[in-house]
Amino acid sequence: MIARLLFSFVATAALAGDLQLTLPPVVYTTPDVEMSIYHDNIVLTEKPENYRFEFRCPLGTNEARRWTVKPTDKDVGDHPVEITVKDQAGQIIESGRLTLHISPRQAGEGKSLRLLIVGDSLTNASMYPNEIAKMLARPGNPKWTMIGTHKPAGTLPEVRHEGYGGWKWADFLTKFAPKPAGVTAGPLAKKSTSPFIFPDAAQKPVFDLPRYFRENSDNQPPDVVTFLLGINDCFAAKPDSPDDKITEVLAHAEKLIAEFRKAAPKSLLAIGLTTPPNARQAGFTANYKDKYPRWGWKRIQHRLVQRMLEKFSGREAENIHLVPTELNLDPLDGYPVNNGVHPNPFGYAQIGHSFYSWMKSRW
Repeated sequence: MIARLLFSFVATAALAGDLQLTLPPVVYTTPDVEMSIYHDNIVLTEKPENYRFEFRCPLGTNEARRWTVKPTDKDVGDHPVEITVKDQAGQIIESGRLTLHISPRQAGEGKSLRLLIVGDSLTNASMYPNEIAKMLARPGNPKWTMIGTHKPAGTLPEVRHEGYGGWKWADFLTKFAPKPAGVTAGPLAKKSTSPFIFPDAAQKPVFDLPRYFRENSDNQPPDVVTFLLGINDCFAAKPDSPDDKITEVLAHAEKLIAEFRKAAPKSLLAIGLTTPPNARQAGFTANYKDKYPRWGWKRIQHRLVQRMLEKFSGREAENIHLVPTELNLDPLDGYPVNNGVHPNPFGYAQIGHSFYSWMKSRW
């Protein structure tokens, strides 16, 4: 019988507005990997504490700010999760459901994995790629290698990626800075040139994924490519009407995905849903003063996730997959007090667990 897991909030403020409960179709985990759905990350409100979040699932526990589960081997399989949001009077405002998919801890054992991680400054920090590496090093996983030309300080020995601070979806398609006159050797500065773009004989840019694979992956395309982008693309959008900017950004995303599908048709392309902001306005004040408030980015990010779900859901037959990286990131304890969008080590590890758990579901 499905257990009813309930936590009630004591609220004092008046309630108003559309919460826009937004859920991906599936959340992934595997035995002994904690996975959570933070209440603040699934609704559009400045005060999630003013609402009651009720979860119905045979597994997990609902706490003050999240529903969380750390499954065991006997829990492997699919489990329904029903979510109801109520006001302080107990009236239902919105409800939705998703599936909790728990993969076996030995999923992928004996196989091989070539992994390419693509992203912005969250990837450049290398903490969630490091966490993915730590998880893949556990028993019961495939023999793996990471592909990439970028290895910032702090990466583990086996970790490399293509993550650059400030980058957008379009930058991987177009960013190019030719070598200065007279320079005939040495790498192009990857902060100035996409790793997937190469100069031709006339120093003109050519987007060439097959060449990238030849030079960096023994002429073998990756088995999995993960993408975590969208913050730089949309951060300056209009919070009250971000759709025009989001439409433009998703067109760039679609184009980059199409290039990978053409060059690596068998690769699984995993798009991380853009991560939520720090729950504290202080983090945004520290970074942006009053120019970009937390509530402005929260509205943009929430709409971006909705549009990403509309754009990329249900495309598994094209090897396009969504990873719910926006659910399992603690918007309070997963961030430092002085940063609006960059997590602390705990938050980065949660992102890594989301990508890892999705990969386990593919075997």
